Amino acid sequence: MPAGFVLPHRGWLFDLDGTVYRGESLIPGAADAIAALRGAGRRVAFLSNKPLQTRADYAQKLTRLGIPTREDDVINSSLVLARHLAGLDPGAPVFVIGEPPLIAELRAHGLEVRGDQRVRWVVIAFDRTFDYAKLNTALQAVRQGARLIATNPDRTCPTEDGEIPDCAGMTAAVEAVTGRTVEVVVGKPSPIILQVALERLGIEARECVIVGDRLETDILMGKRLGLATVLVLTGITPAGDARIADTAPDLVVPSIRDLVYP
Repeated sequence: MPAGFVLPHRGWLFDLDGTVYRGESLIPGAADAIAALRGAGRRVAFLSNKPLQTRADYAQKLTRLGIPTREDDVINSSLVLARHLAGLDPGAPVFVIGEPPLIAELRAHGLEVRGDQRVRWVVIAFDRTFDYAKLNTALQAVRQGARLIATNPDRTCPTEDGEIPDCAGMTAAVEAVTGRTVEVVVGKPSPIILQVALERLGIEARECVIVGDRLETDILMGKRLGLATVLVLTGITPAGDARIADTAPDLVVPSIRDLVYP
């Protein structure tokens, strides 16, 4: 008998950290679940707010862990921010609070990455090298008229050793010292990242499922924008979280493996 699925939708978007893997460990059953979906002709893509690796890096990691993946199957906040900003202000000079993969994506989209305050945009992302000098440059840039844009709203990122600070920490610091609010956050739950993902799958939102571990990004995006929503309990959100009832995902399952039944 072929495998069955908990939902019949044609398109499946999967968060990565906490949903498909934790650190360098695949969530048990993830490879089999995704192979079953693909084998049944479902369209699958991976959607991450994390800007610390390139899409090629993510694809290589998934492939290494047992889920063969092409670069085009991965949509991350770096790609989406670069595309959005290049369309909004082509060739703009930008100062980046972020790491080399994001900088490379911005440059690949024709934006001028600078190390000083003479810019039109300050780009804020998850940055493990964030320091006082970057914060000061951001302040000086805003004082000269620069605008603020960010990759994602996540407060923390799940790892094998627990949670670590994510982009929200850098955003809060910049907003606190500048007195300005970030104008655009392109990552989940923004419709900006979803539109890129749906274009990749070639389907409409009503035909798609978002599977993730965060209520405030994965599930909220789906609920707002017309996708079916599946919360997995292998990442940030624990089984007893009182917010689950308020957010009301379409399904709550222990793990990605529970998306498929014999």
